[in-house]
Amino acid sequence: MQEVIGRKPEQEELERLYNSGRPEFVAVYGRRRVGKTFLVREHFSGRLSFYHTAISPADFQGNKADLKKEQLRAFCSSIQQYGGDWDTYPQDWFDAFACLKSLLEKHDGNARQVVFIDELPWMDTYKSGFVSALEHFWNGWGASRTNLMLIVCGSAASWMNDNIINNKGGLYGRLTHEMHLHPFNLGECELFYQSRGISMDRYDQLQSYMVFGGIPYYLDYLKPENSLPENIDDLFFSKKARLKKEFERLYGSLFSNSEKYIEIVRLLSTKRNGFTRKEIAEKTHIAYNGLLTKMLQSLENSDFISSYTFFGGNARDVYYKLTDMFSLFYLNFIDKKSVREGFWTKNIRTPELNTWRGLAFEDVCLIHQSQIKKALGFGAVDAVAAPWRSKNNNAQVDLLFDRSDRVVNLCEMKFAADDFSINNDYDLELRRKVERFIEDTNCRKSVHLSLVTTYGLDRNMYSGRFQSVVTMDDMF
Repeated sequence: MQEVIGRKPEQEELERLYNSGRPEFVAVYGRRRVGKTFLVREHFSGRLSFYHTAISPADFQGNKADLKKEQLRAFCSSIQQYGGDWDTYPQDWFDAFACLKSLLEKHDGNARQVVFIDELPWMDTYKSGFVSALEHFWNGWGASRTNLMLIVCGSAASWMNDNIINNKGGLYGRLTHEMHLHPFNLGECELFYQSRGISMDRYDQLQSYMVFGGIPYYLDYLKPENSLPENIDDLFFSKKARLKKEFERLYGSLFSNSEKYIEIVRLLSTKRNGFTRKEIAEKTHIAYNGLLTKMLQSLENSDFISSYTFFGGNARDVYYKLTDMFSLFYLNFIDKKSVREGFWTKNIRTPELNTWRGLAFEDVCLIHQSQIKKALGFGAVDAVAAPWRSKNNNAQVDLLFDRSDRVVNLCEMKFAADDFSINNDYDLELRRKVERFIEDTNCRKSVHLSLVTTYGLDRNMYSGRFQSVVTMDDMF
């Protein structure tokens, strides 16, 4: 058994469900590479009554028409590994689940039986009847077994939502719990580095997050003996870079029509504020209908994009922006560019990378809104987080907190290699921004300026402009 890093709330929830004394049907979903399989498999190490992971369609070398047969064969082989036996391989999924039922009944000692089926969407091949068979297995047998805990897992968020979580057919209302596994936050990444013997100060950990996000699969590639720039060069800017083609593989493994999804993601990477659904349809030529809505929902459920509305704007004007750190980095530095050997180390202090760090830091802050809120001292106060822009678009705040205690925090997010310093020009910009915000929104609450930065605020004649300061340490 390997140690599960972080994921304490998720582990506590899994254990609570394990001890519930009721039949449990649990769906675990989230972005690929985020650690869903590892979490379930290792948390229940030594307690699994059955475990199976499907064959990846992308890795299947045979005729696609034979994939159903191979999925069935693999499922039955897993049953055999746990002590099941039969004369011939089942011909369909109804027979296959009947074999699973027989296996569980054979080994039933009244103790909790945990069944874990991984990458469920891959098993639902064309005209396979898989979902109907799963419905029959749970509704006709599993739902009455008080000691059964069925956990299904999948990276294809749209399939999981349509067929399991929001199923309108036989599985409607049958799910007892859903668990959306998100990428690590900065604090969990720090625990991961420590577990791997990687020595990295928080300034570099912050930059690592700008590249890899909180994806354990990518972080596991970091070599303890290398510096962060050396690791980035090794994984992206070398002849045998392991992650050079990861972008296409990632989206190709999640979405059946991956070209359209990638087109949306590429578009969103070109504009910091993102685009509305109508704008996305116009610029990608994807029909402005329910299909586009479903594609955007799938990308959001997979933690690639986020939706929001501007503070004080029309609630119907929903914007979508790319927030997956890995995709943002890839599209900025790798996509459609000639990758130069050792690029990162050679350009570590260039204006290009400094500009990227400043923008990427803002994205990291948006991901860590709850940590910033807590650091500002109103963690227990209800607050709506949103961006704001003036009516004439000449002033903008990327993050504000509209608090129920009649205070609005306008957050300025600044990446710096040392304490951040305010000069006369920036002080003037801040004063005008606050005035414009109050005028445009007719705000009657107290308006506080808050700085979110790396190390802190240099104290000078202008530093009193900020009522509060949040550092990168607070986000850990």
